[in-house]
Parts: sequence; structure tokens; C-alpha cells
Amino acid sequence: MPPRPTRGTTNAPRLSLQPPTGLTRVEAPELLDGDHREGEHYGKLVLDGEDLSGITLQECLLEAVSLNDADLRGARVLGCSFEDLFAPVLRAPRSTWRGTSLRGTRWGSAELYDTRLDGVHLDGGKLDYVNLRSARLTDVLVSGCIIGELDLTGARATRLALRDCTIGTLTLDGARLTDVDLRTSSFRGINGLDGLRGATIDEHQLLMLAPFLAEGMGLRVEA
Repeated sequence: MPPRPTRGTTNAPRLSLQPPTGLTRVEAPELLDGDHREGEHYGKLVLDGEDLSGITLQECLLEAVSLNDADLRGARVLGCSFEDLFAPVLRAPRSTWRGTSLRGTRWGSAELYDTRLDGVHLDGGKLDYVNLRSARLTDVLVSGCIIGELDLTGARATRLALRDCTIGTLTLDGARLTDVDLRTSSFRGINGLDGLRGATIDEHQLLMLAPFLAEGMGLRVEA
């Protein structure tokens, strides 16, 4: 008999996040379009509707900050920590997030298309709709989150893990996945089943996907 094929190993996200230290507390900063802020601590700050496009935040801590409808287009977030970030509407397309953790996030609609996420941990949040169309995700961990819809249409993801998440709809049309781990998370529906190529699922998820796979192949299942 020929040898049974060996199972591959799904590589986990490579994260080495460290909270920023030695920060300067800033009570009422004037965050300007295209500004560069480094080593600062912001707490209970309301930046709703502000124009923050092109801003760079480097090694900063933001606690209980509201960014509802703020414009973060093209922003760069490097080595930062966010706690209780609030934004019913988050507008941050074509932004860059690197070496950053976000905990307790509450987002309604998050526009993150054409965004780059590298070494990011999103932990314990509630998000209604996350638009990551055509985004590039490398070494990203999403854990303990409730997400209404996660849209990865046309995205490239390498070493992405969704851990212990509850997701309504996962959309993967045209996505390219490498070492993407979906185990331990639940989904009510998945669009773009061809985009699942390169993902790792568990047996329970396989059973859940069976009706969608049968429909996609034109199979009729009868008792």
C-alpha cells in the first residue's frame, strides 16, 4: 500500500508585541493631518469627525478613545496599544497597522480596504462589519471577537488566525490565503468558498460547510 499522506502544519501568526513604555501623558493633543506623534499616552479622548488622514502614531497608548467618523485614511499605526477603542464608523482605508494590539474594540462599520496589517492582535471586541477588501494581512491574530460580517474579498492573508470568534458572515471571494487558521471559530455563512483554499478548519466546521459545498458543486442531497 502507498504511504498515507502526512498532514501539514499550519503556521501560527508570529507576534512579539510589547506595550509601549516611558510614555508622556497628553491631555488635549492637537492631532493634525499628516502629523507624527510618538511615545504618548491618550486617555478618554474624543476625536469624532477629526481629519487625521496621513497621521503617524508610533509607540503610543490610546485608552477609551472615540474615533467615530474620524478620517484615518493613509494613517500609519506602529507599535501602539489600543484599549476600548470606540467607533460606530471607522474610516481608515489604505492605512498601515504594524506591531499593534487592540483590546475591547467596539466598531460598527470599519472601512479598512487596501490596508496593511502586519503583526496585529485584535482581542475581545464587538464589530458589526469589517471591510478588509484587497487588504494584506501578515501575522494577524483575531481572538474572542464577535463580528457580524468579515469581508476579505480580494485580500491576501498569511499566518492569519481567527481564534474563539463568533462570525456571522465570512466573505472570501478572490481571497488568497496561506496558513490561515479558522479552527475554534464559528460562522453562520461563508461567501466565496473557492477563497477557502489555504485555510485550516476543524471537523465541526467541515460539517457546517457541507451544505454550502454541496450547493457550490451542484449536488442534490436526499435522505
